Amino acid sequence: MSLLLGALGIGSVLALLALGIFVSFRIFAFPDMTAEGSVTLGAAVAVAMLVGGHDPVTATVAATVAGALAGALTGVLHTRFRLNGLLAGILVMTALYSINLHIMGRSNLPLGDAPGFARWIGNISARFADADGSVELFGRAASALDLFMFVFAALFAGLVCGLLHLFFHTEIGAAMRATGDNPQMIRALGSNDGFLITAGLALSNALVALAGALLAQYQGFADLQMGIGMLVWGLASVIIGESLTGSNKFGYLLIGAILGSVLFRLLVAVALRWGLDPADLKLVTALFVLIALVAPGYVGKLRARLAGGAAHA
Repeated sequence: MSLLLGALGIGSVLALLALGIFVSFRIFAFPDMTAEGSVTLGAAVAVAMLVGGHDPVTATVAATVAGALAGALTGVLHTRFRLNGLLAGILVMTALYSINLHIMGRSNLPLGDAPGFARWIGNISARFADADGSVELFGRAASALDLFMFVFAALFAGLVCGLLHLFFHTEIGAAMRATGDNPQMIRALGSNDGFLITAGLALSNALVALAGALLAQYQGFADLQMGIGMLVWGLASVIIGESLTGSNKFGYLLIGAILGSVLFRLLVAVALRWGLDPADLKLVTALFVLIALVAPGYVGKLRARLAGGAAHA
């Protein structure tokens, strides 16, 4: 039960990452490599500020703002200096490696006794837990901290999802969606598509950094390598979520990104439980993404063949 709750909790935290990748990848069709550096940036800023004596809210907000600045820099390099979007993201991601190292002062920075959101939630969960820190859930003992962390992360991810849905139905949000679909039309209407792309990338990386900040507080440390593979993770969540919802409606796609993140984390947890070598985790992640990309096409062809066979019959 603890493995399940832990997977659900981390999956819900990383749902914020999936939402950030959704903004850059699906709305703007922008291959933003900045995300891999922004995850670590959010974690590094949050943990460094917490260790320095700041409260969790201030540290998390600062981490989110730092991610937004990283995304905005990528947008400026792409729109102002006409760099290829992929190259701009790689340049910022590379620069963030050194910046994150300077922020943390070392390759791994533990949270130690500094208070974080996990500490706050732990204090709340202790009021409802038994002496050993467990609660009864569906007739089985489960960690109260893991349960409350999952509930908090899921509610927070749902709140962010709702705010994104509202934002992208405002005038500027609709303009961002239109920019991703047809930037020439936006320019013809007199809007600044460069500003919209830059703002969209800032929003995307703010969400990614927010996920990194919360993940670091949940795990109790920030690590220089924690962003490696996170872009693939986010893409997998978005793609799996689209398969789960089976709809092109914007709201369903946002919800699908959250569900995809949780399901993907559950798949990883099950694979580890069955004896998967942690060294093979990135390989398995890549295989999951490949299957999620290829399978829908083959399923569609199979359905078309079956439908054609039924028509001839």
